[in-house]
Amino acid sequence: MPIFHAYDGTELAYRLLGKGTPLICLPGGPMRAGAYLGDLGGLSARRRLVVPDPRGTGDSAVPDDPSTYRCDRLVDDVEALREHLGEERIDLLAHSASANLAALYAARHPERLRTLTLVAPGTRAVGIGVTDQDWREASELRRDEPWYADARAALDDFLAGRASDQVRAVVAPFAYGRWDEAARTHAEAAPAQTNSSAAPFYYQNGVFDPATTNAALTAVTAPVLVLAGEYDAGPTPDRAAELVALFPNAEFVVQRGAAHFPWLDDPGAFVRTVEAFLDPEVLSVHAGGTRLAHRVWGDPSAPPVVLAHGRCDDSRTWTTIAERLAAEHRVYAFDFRGHGLSDWPGRYSLELFRDDLHAFLEARNLAGATVIGHSMGAAAAYLLAEREPGLIGRLVLEEVPPPFPLDPPRGVAERPDGELDFDWPVVPSTDAQLNEPDPAGRERLGEIVAPTLVVGGGPTSRIAQERLVWMAGRIPDGRFVSIDAGHLVHTERPDEFLAELRKFGLS
Repeated sequence: MPIFHAYDGTELAYRLLGKGTPLICLPGGPMRAGAYLGDLGGLSARRRLVVPDPRGTGDSAVPDDPSTYRCDRLVDDVEALREHLGEERIDLLAHSASANLAALYAARHPERLRTLTLVAPGTRAVGIGVTDQDWREASELRRDEPWYADARAALDDFLAGRASDQVRAVVAPFAYGRWDEAARTHAEAAPAQTNSSAAPFYYQNGVFDPATTNAALTAVTAPVLVLAGEYDAGPTPDRAAELVALFPNAEFVVQRGAAHFPWLDDPGAFVRTVEAFLDPEVLSVHAGGTRLAHRVWGDPSAPPVVLAHGRCDDSRTWTTIAERLAAEHRVYAFDFRGHGLSDWPGRYSLELFRDDLHAFLEARNLAGATVIGHSMGAAAAYLLAEREPGLIGRLVLEEVPPPFPLDPPRGVAERPDGELDFDWPVVPSTDAQLNEPDPAGRERLGEIVAPTLVVGGGPTSRIAQERLVWMAGRIPDGRFVSIDAGHLVHTERPDEFLAELRKFGLS
């Protein structure tokens, strides 16, 4: 492992995982070696993880002065690592107890932060206490688990101050969203990875001055993500939400089904959330209970255009079109649920995608925007235009699936091998609807009041073009245009697609 030297000469070790922009990842415990973080659920595929072992843990040296284990003195170790890496500003991620250290670092060096990610964060440094009642209420969420009775009895011993190693081992399942073999192995490794003699120094009396720290945090202009686990007690989501309020520019996410180690409980959900936050080109809104990642181009005061992608795609499919529209428009392209960097809740339907579009328009205050949808996104758009007349200013439906049963119907699709950029259940769920669409979709086309352009892909398209002509004819202010490009009109023929948009009234 590479090493660097702290301010007092102590040799401190760190691991490097992955490639890309460095992300310093502080382990919690307190005073637990960084090995337990692993690769943070695969986050190393997106960023270069820099994982230090705190002094006196793992491969780092034991300091001569044990008072240097104090959380406030460890701030200088973080700053020494930044200097060693040669980074003017850093992306900093902290888990559990190390969130206290990260808060102190942010208060002392706000200008050194590019972003701050706090995962299942400790909150002592800012004066937010975790109560026994928090633990009891969080434990009640797990009462249907087979291990609950024994773990709850051990928790009562723990809260009463009888925290033996045996008690800690029995309580451990509360820290995991799933108490499976991977969780057991992870929990069993904790004692050997933790410098238990150093932990009392970390929280020594006088280490924290919450009033001073909280005042200093108001100067932290860097974006902050606070990620809490739904089942976690230390802190509960409610306590973590209190932490969010201390920062001027903070985002709050509760990972469903997760506890204190969310990258183990659902690696995909964890990585998508953190990756979306760390990417400066990606924003997120919470719309209808779902986090929707999105990208934005153009002048905020320009007329808005919202781009809705097709099935198995994401917002990046619109990049060329968005960049060119941005000369005259404020352009938004978002990832539907189950796609890209948005939440993957596991349940999907055209109606839920319709609701995503509706919630996104409301969350961004985009009533009256032009909406351009491709394929599945177009279906969501016309269903919304039927349901909420007047919400959409202008409507473009590119290669929209017509609301008629497929003939022949699609058979059962087989999942391709490898990692996907979308949640596979999207496919069988929507295939079933395409085979037997709700007849209300076609019956209500006449209720769409927005001027509508239906774009077909010509003879090479897999969609029956005469159905698209029929749809355009049923919409009161609808028109049809054909561009010989197949199903991916906006990517295969962007110039022709944009030309038709200009004819339709988008300058």
